[in-house]
Amino acid sequence: MFSIGEQVCSRKTRNVGKVIGYGHEVIDSGYTLTLKVLIAKVESPGRTTAVEEDLYSNWIQHLNF
Repeated sequence: MFSIGEQVCSRKTRNVGKVIGYGHEVIDSGYTLTLKVLIAKVESPGRTTAVEEDLYSNWIQHLNF
């Protein structure tokens, strides 16, 4: 389980950010855990922040070297 403040990377979008919260999504009549991540670098003009939410299984730990 990822902790609040931990850096993660999306398997789908490759966006990197910090975990800021948890959520859930209903799939096949059951709840599945999601992560809410504050994206570190936003490429959209006029936007200063972005939050991405996706299933927990779609995130991996991001290591800084």
